[in-house]
Amino acid sequence: MASVQRKSWCTLTIQLLGRTEIRRLAKELELRPRKSLGQNFVHDANTVRRVVSTSGVGRSDHVLEVGPGLGSLTLALLDRGATVTAVEIDPVLAARLPQTIAEHAHSAIHRLTVCNHDVLTLTRGDLASGPSEPTAVVANLPYNIAVPALLHLLAEFPSTQAMTVMVQAEVAERLAAEPGGKEYGVPSVKARFFGRVRRCGMVSPTVFWPIPRVYSGLVRIDRYETSPWPTDEAFRRQVFELIDIAFAQRRKTSRNAFLQWAGSGNESASRLLAASIDPARRGETLSVDDFVRLLQRSADSGDSAAGHSATAASAN
Repeated sequence: MASVQRKSWCTLTIQLLGRTEIRRLAKELELRPRKSLGQNFVHDANTVRRVVSTSGVGRSDHVLEVGPGLGSLTLALLDRGATVTAVEIDPVLAARLPQTIAEHAHSAIHRLTVCNHDVLTLTRGDLASGPSEPTAVVANLPYNIAVPALLHLLAEFPSTQAMTVMVQAEVAERLAAEPGGKEYGVPSVKARFFGRVRRCGMVSPTVFWPIPRVYSGLVRIDRYETSPWPTDEAFRRQVFELIDIAFAQRRKTSRNAFLQWAGSGNESASRLLAASIDPARRGETLSVDDFVRLLQRSADSGDSAAGHSATAASAN
């Protein structure tokens, strides 16, 4: 596998963007990178190749790229033969991207669609005119929206089988953390509702312009081929509500954390025991399997109001 990847990168047909080209484009557009949009543009060819190689995308894939910026990662994705729908919130960058691709990869421009949209409100309907349902997500996500954007994309685009993202190192650690660890939290559990999560290494701040003050991490999420539990929106929302309840009260035992949701301490303990969970355990030790089982066992016991109770408890 490694030798095949080396060979494919040694026969590049598309010129990738470097530091000089990134600065030239920024000057042309009179671009002042905005922290609010997480505008740190990667200019290192080896880094974008590494991201694309980690994603494993190829000619049969339709990639949803979030935050293409000036086009560094877009070109690397097109170089692998993938079809790309690039979602860019900045209208200036969205308007310039097709020209950049045409200048560097004219023969690949027909495989690019640009969508000027906020990823947090992006729906399948917004991509209805695209070539097909996306099979993968590749993104460089800013810190302030990384987790909401990731969870939204996983829920909204079930056709995506893998998601490869560059995020701030702190976010990468939280996503990949295991139960009981100090970094383990809501993002860790919710991401695992959709698939398996793994860290794929660190990314130096020096590969970006402007240079951020922190390292980034590369994370890949592989959606379960066959989900161990229901994936409909109603079920997912109820599981996520239980996760929010547990982590909103980290220092409490599960029995006490779920007291209001269950209606009483005894009922909370009874539901936990029915789900094979020690009521004395704390929320930060529970896996996504535990939360799913707790909801299912509560439903099995005839409590049709579990979902409504969870909603009320999480709102308080």
